[in-house]
Amino acid sequence: MIATPLMAQVSLPGVRLPEIHEVNGRLRSTVSEAEDAVGRVGEELARDRIERIERLVRRNRESIELDAAGEPARRGELLVMNIERSRLEAVAVAGFTVLAHEEIEGLDFEVTRLSAPEGMGLAEAQRTLALLLPGSQVSADNLHFEAGVSPGPALLATVRTAGSIAGAVAPVGMVDGAPGAAVPVKELRGFAMGAPYPSNHGSAVASLLASAGADSIRVADVYGTDKAGGNALAMAKGLGWLVARGSKVITISLVGPRNAVLERAISAAQRRGIVIVAAVGNDGPAAPPAYPASYDGVLAVTAVDGKRRALIEAGRALHLDYAAPGADIRGINAKGKRIRLRGTSFATPLVAARVARHLGAGRDWRASLDKEAIDLGAKGPDDTFGRGLVCGFCKGR
Repeated sequence: MIATPLMAQVSLPGVRLPEIHEVNGRLRSTVSEAEDAVGRVGEELARDRIERIERLVRRNRESIELDAAGEPARRGELLVMNIERSRLEAVAVAGFTVLAHEEIEGLDFEVTRLSAPEGMGLAEAQRTLALLLPGSQVSADNLHFEAGVSPGPALLATVRTAGSIAGAVAPVGMVDGAPGAAVPVKELRGFAMGAPYPSNHGSAVASLLASAGADSIRVADVYGTDKAGGNALAMAKGLGWLVARGSKVITISLVGPRNAVLERAISAAQRRGIVIVAAVGNDGPAAPPAYPASYDGVLAVTAVDGKRRALIEAGRALHLDYAAPGADIRGINAKGKRIRLRGTSFATPLVAARVARHLGAGRDWRASLDKEAIDLGAKGPDDTFGRGLVCGFCKGR
């Protein structure tokens, strides 16, 4: 319909305009090539993820090994929920040792830590213990990793919120590494060996929370100096502490495999009205679903760059809620220097800050986010941008 009148109006000597079928053919070819390129990048990212895990285990054999599902976890330790104390004798006879009964503060459940029998690998121990305790939930203490990188210094704009909502802001918590002294927070507590210990990732996430308008920021440091930091038990305990201290929104820019202990902690927090916001990770669309973003009810966040293009390395979750800026922005590192940022890690605190502001203003945060979200890609919710771009109005200062 467009090309026919155009052909009738334009006549240039010696110039042949392409036919519609030729134009469509070229477009299809271009789209196909682009899709192939994205697919190749996705496969490379998935391979990189596997290679990173293998290197991590090789370099830290004394503290990390693979569980029954092939995922990295704390070496030689298993976590059990709903254990019957009468079964502990049978567990001891099989060579397992009770290390501790951990009460998860603020969430009202207990986790029993057990060490595997000497000489038995974690995967075998996990399968053996599951057979010994058929009525209990047995899991490894799986590790979770940061969902963003800090390429280095750059002259880019720090994010700040424009058109912010007047009034109080709901208290925000974050489960991550500790921020440095240049990023002040209301309260900080460690849940790992050597914690709290300043990290670049934790500093950047906290600085973005603050610059986007979050208030009363509390941080649970689940890394410290522990080579097996970011484990599920530390995250569950940190989450419970944040709930007990009054955080109403909790942001988690970490990704890992599904884990029964962390899933239980998140579910318990949600029953108390806490909104959990999590990153989908940066392992590409071919990677396994990211957790905690994939747990039911968690706000799963992806990222876009300054031109509102989806990050090609963005991971996936079993559902996707919103996108936010995750590139062409900068934050503050552990030494107080401004650094450029890239990754879904850095989109997540921006969404969390918006949720906190809507909650503080007494609004329905979901309806308010949907109203302000800018629809990108296919019309309506989609698998690339979710329900739309949040904080797209954030600008430099």
